[in-house]
Amino acid sequence: MADKTSVVFEDGDKRLTLPVKKGSIGPDVIDVRKLYNETGYFTFDPGFTSTASCESEITYIDGDKGELLYRGYSIDDLAINADFMEVSYLLLNGELPTVGEKEKFVSNITYHTMLHEQLAFFFRGFRRDAHPMAVMCGVVGAMSAFYHDSTDIMDPRQRVIASHRLIAKMPTIAAMAYKYSIGQPFMYPRNDLSYSENFLYMTFGVPCEQYQVSPTVARALDRIFTLHADHEQNASTSTVRLAGSSGANPFACVAAGVACLWGPAHGGANEAALNMLQEIGRPERIPEYIERAKSKDDPFRLMGFGHRVYKNYDPRAKVMQETASSVLSELGVDNDPLFQVARELERIALSDEYFIEKKLYPNVDFYSGIILKAIGFPTTMFTALFALARTVGWVAQWNEMITDPAYKIGRPRQLYTGQPRRPFVAMDQRG
Repeated sequence: MADKTSVVFEDGDKRLTLPVKKGSIGPDVIDVRKLYNETGYFTFDPGFTSTASCESEITYIDGDKGELLYRGYSIDDLAINADFMEVSYLLLNGELPTVGEKEKFVSNITYHTMLHEQLAFFFRGFRRDAHPMAVMCGVVGAMSAFYHDSTDIMDPRQRVIASHRLIAKMPTIAAMAYKYSIGQPFMYPRNDLSYSENFLYMTFGVPCEQYQVSPTVARALDRIFTLHADHEQNASTSTVRLAGSSGANPFACVAAGVACLWGPAHGGANEAALNMLQEIGRPERIPEYIERAKSKDDPFRLMGFGHRVYKNYDPRAKVMQETASSVLSELGVDNDPLFQVARELERIALSDEYFIEKKLYPNVDFYSGIILKAIGFPTTMFTALFALARTVGWVAQWNEMITDPAYKIGRPRQLYTGQPRRPFVAMDQRG
């Protein structure tokens, strides 16, 4: 059968030929941009699950195959063979860096990690028990009030500076949010440490003694950042693009992305998975919860299993599984009851026909939560780390949108089901 180049829409005397656009890989899409003007109809697609909102060259997902590509490179290749700074450069620029390009990029990021000193006062306006994501929403959005030399979105140079600042300063903001919540002093970034090492230092270091960064832990965190760096047009990325389509500055756009990511159905999944493991408590209770997960009458769900996009094993989970083993061993917590529950639950689920048939494999959130807990992060920080990692993807997607010739303000349509036009009724006549 020949590839289609168009499809025809017909409704009585209305007939419209709609072009079919082809990507480099993945399904073809029907271009419906002329549908409303020509026919008076527009499409109905709640959640936009069957609608391409843009063209993009950054990330590709094949959910059936369990495949994730950044700029054409498989996620497992990048997570194992590259570090987060290389991946960040790739997402922003389209190609892996040379030695010289990487050195320059790392230098640019490193020397942007400091926050404007007056931003530190913002933290004092939050309650001590404020969620880190609430703090990050406010502080990231406030960056536009401090960095006026990088808010002109039509200036390519300013876009580069803003991109570097966001990637560089997000770990500092996240670490400061954590320090503020536990009453410890802020730790200033160090230029002699790598991106992941610096974040660990700012999060767990204290002024009164030297903090030793574990290479195994730093590498595991680096991989987590890589695995979460971008994921096509998900809810938070679409939010960043939609905010940016109005011409908003990049700091405001990323703050919007942080807010969207905070939702438990999006960035909070690894926290939910860990809470589930704590609820199960002991390995011997797993069969009870397995049966509850299978029951249609029980609202309990196995968190950290299955994925909306992946109908096969989440490719990120394979890397996380190996990383989890090395981190637990390095930190000497192999015998922790929580991790014993996780491993036994994984073993049972992978061999149970019910989960195999429904393709409910462990996803990246299942393993990343275990690793972050072992490192010492409280569950409230899990989504903050997700936002830190996803910032580079948001920035890359925002830059791509700004330079797209088809760039225009987003304006989704709706199917209105409310009252039709009706006359106003005076108050003394209302029954």
